[in-house]
Amino acid sequence: MCITKKILRRVPQTVQIVTKHRRHYGTITPTRRRVVVTGSGAVTPLGNNVLESWQRLLAGESAITRLNEQYKGLPCQVAAQIPKERLSLDKHFSKSDLKLMSPATQFAVMATDEALCNAKLKPKELSAGELERIGVCVGMGMFDLSEVYNTWQQLQRGYNRVSPFFIPRLLPNMACGHVSMRHGFRGPNHSVSTACATGAHAIGDAMRFIRNGDADVMIAGSGESCIDPLSIAGFCRLRALSTAHNDTPDKASRPFDVKRDGFVMGEGAAILVLEELEHARKRNATILAELLGYGLSGDAYHITSPSEDGTGAALAMKRAINDAGVCLDQITYVNAHATSTPTGDRIEAHAIESVFGGHAPMVRVSATKGAHGHLLGSSGNLEALFVVHACNENILPPTINIEELDKDVKVNVVTKAETWCSNNTIQRIALKNSFGFGGTNASLCFSSFKE
Repeated sequence: MCITKKILRRVPQTVQIVTKHRRHYGTITPTRRRVVVTGSGAVTPLGNNVLESWQRLLAGESAITRLNEQYKGLPCQVAAQIPKERLSLDKHFSKSDLKLMSPATQFAVMATDEALCNAKLKPKELSAGELERIGVCVGMGMFDLSEVYNTWQQLQRGYNRVSPFFIPRLLPNMACGHVSMRHGFRGPNHSVSTACATGAHAIGDAMRFIRNGDADVMIAGSGESCIDPLSIAGFCRLRALSTAHNDTPDKASRPFDVKRDGFVMGEGAAILVLEELEHARKRNATILAELLGYGLSGDAYHITSPSEDGTGAALAMKRAINDAGVCLDQITYVNAHATSTPTGDRIEAHAIESVFGGHAPMVRVSATKGAHGHLLGSSGNLEALFVVHACNENILPPTINIEELDKDVKVNVVTKAETWCSNNTIQRIALKNSFGFGGTNASLCFSSFKE
């Protein structure tokens, strides 16, 4: 019997009890505020919105293409780019907006607009008091290195050549700031920058703001746009990027496959609207999923490589499960961080095995980076968005490009989109893993919504 599930939804809180004659202190355990997802928005290599991205993902398509002549001579010649002409930026932003915003910020703002629309949340119709209860937690893993390089080049031609917007465009918290200013949200304004775990940390932190009573609604996620020659060169020097599939770009990102040789850079943004359950009910919002738990850990091992025993990843998963108050055997899907690196994928698979033990064969695992590449700081949030829609629609997204599963990967990998549960009334519970350079780890626990 799972005792954890019954007790972990309650959080101890010391309160002052006042009687007629004396004061004394007692401890009560009020029900914890529940956090649900009521909206999602995305700008990805797969599509300009959630629906297009989700449909192409389920169809097993890849958005990875060959880079242009700018990248000639670099070992890696592939990436998952968003063609700028596809976005029609002038329909979303004024000329002054575009001067102020980096591409990553633009992506995040566009994804937020879609998420708010899908959540049927209209900031212009809300009172000042309501806007004060809506916060923003949008991060960025790293700023645009090409912006730094180009500005340095301009400085060589003279001080006045440096744009007055150079610094504001670079700051990692500016996506968060622009979302807040665009819609008048005056709740918590918090930006996360934890490398490739940024998006997952942003969602988890946002959940805690709602649980803690700091906000009723949080706009959560991340934006990233770092595909430029300098960034590609830097990651190549780290030997992190795929170089063996330059002539077949759509096959370059292959999580868990025996021929994987590195990740493929991607760009984009994904945003979730998180909401306190009763607040969502009062406005008759459609609930896509519930965010049950959040776990964090540090590897304390190496700047880029996880420890061989996978301790950090396992700790993050265990802490998310404990925070969610569910039992191991209730979780039947893990959306893996798996970036298509030889070491990282294997260690994460071992960590999943160690966490779930005898239940591991019943847990389905997929990694979607084969389709959209690795969006760095915007990967955890995009993949969390896919988990939300998997929970809501009872469909598991596939891991593409697996021609031969690595013999050291013993988890149950999903290779084609499939029905999650044959009984659609059963609560579907999943983990989403996200890990970053510096040994920072995050795991989120989502479920289909159940009263």
